[in-house]
Amino acid sequence: MNIREETKQMKLAAPLLAAMPIEQRNRALALIKTRLNEHREEIFEANRKDLSLALESHVAPAVMKRLTFDEAKLADVTQELESLQSLPDPIGKITLHRQLDEGLTLTRVTCPIGVIGVIFEARPDALVQISSLCLKSGNCAILKGGKETTYTNRILFSLIHEAALEAGLPDKCLLQAEQHNEIDELLACHESVDLLIPRGSNAFVQYIMNHTSIPVLGHADGVCHMYVDKDYDIAKAIPLIIDGKTQYTAACNAVETVLVHRSIAEDFLPQLADALHKAGVTIRGTKEVNAMIPVDVIPEGESWHKEYLDLILAIKLVGSTDEAISHINTYGSHHTDCIITENEETARRFMTLVDSAGVYQNASTRFADGFRYGFGAEVGISTSKIHARGPVGLEGLVSYKYKLLGHGQIVGDYASGKKKFHFRDL
Repeated sequence: MNIREETKQMKLAAPLLAAMPIEQRNRALALIKTRLNEHREEIFEANRKDLSLALESHVAPAVMKRLTFDEAKLADVTQELESLQSLPDPIGKITLHRQLDEGLTLTRVTCPIGVIGVIFEARPDALVQISSLCLKSGNCAILKGGKETTYTNRILFSLIHEAALEAGLPDKCLLQAEQHNEIDELLACHESVDLLIPRGSNAFVQYIMNHTSIPVLGHADGVCHMYVDKDYDIAKAIPLIIDGKTQYTAACNAVETVLVHRSIAEDFLPQLADALHKAGVTIRGTKEVNAMIPVDVIPEGESWHKEYLDLILAIKLVGSTDEAISHINTYGSHHTDCIITENEETARRFMTLVDSAGVYQNASTRFADGFRYGFGAEVGISTSKIHARGPVGLEGLVSYKYKLLGHGQIVGDYASGKKKFHFRDL
């Protein structure tokens, strides 16, 4: 397949998809849900083949969990598709309506980004989420999944593409790339691809960012923190930490480091350690922590910028909220960080000064998710500050254009002073 030629055709199809009514795009989502349920056994069989090959290749347990597409994953994506259908159309929203002068009116209107390339490792459910979000938002999508889920991705894409065509969407609204060399071809398509969204390991995302001139949206890793303040409630703190670490350890929003105010450490740490051990979590910590509870001591000089994606948790003591904030801003990945405190003033300071896409008080970092935010689903999570930040749903997949309606006005009249602007928001 010639990726460059395919993306050129997608670029031409993008305006046609953008112009299609919301009823047609929603019908595509409904048909996708139907097709997935009708062909569930074929999907599961393809997934079993991928899992068997992954076992032979000694794929890490954390990755194996992501590869699985079973009844639970199907139920999740079905629910996401239903939620996505119920959301309003993100296209055509007027965000500015202004009169520049009599008979000269400016509007700013939301529109799709165009052609989006999404490159993701493992998780076949991501293919469903990404393609459905792109279709709902009127964007053409190029999908490149990891080789670990070749068979699952292949049948999922086939069913989704068939559903889109049955709904009357353009043939070139979706494209699946399967070969590894096609990634580099895609990275070179700066004239026809408007945005790239990589989802995967730190090294993988960094490679994408460093080898293309196409704008990239995403995050390299998820080093999330929970800070237990001196004004904490232990009845909240321990369940929050256990959920943040163990609910789904392979996720980028799982907590990796817990910071504890030094004044409460002697009372709090033994209770936390007991709960973590019962949950099967290995504790790593400083020598200071090891003096209070037995831990695997982190070697001096080792960076705290560590994403475990496993049942491993790092613990460090701090002397103040400001020290916790400094640690998070220095070693965190600006993804999602939480303070556990009953002191509202302390919480406000933490949430103002921590430079992350998500800042929480007394809530698990696992809430950082497009579906849990009510976005229907997400194409990924962004730690960027430009365009979209945090879980990226429909709103993150639209841009805007300015429409100016005039009656023969020319700039020369305004430059010469013959006419003057009379700005008025309508």
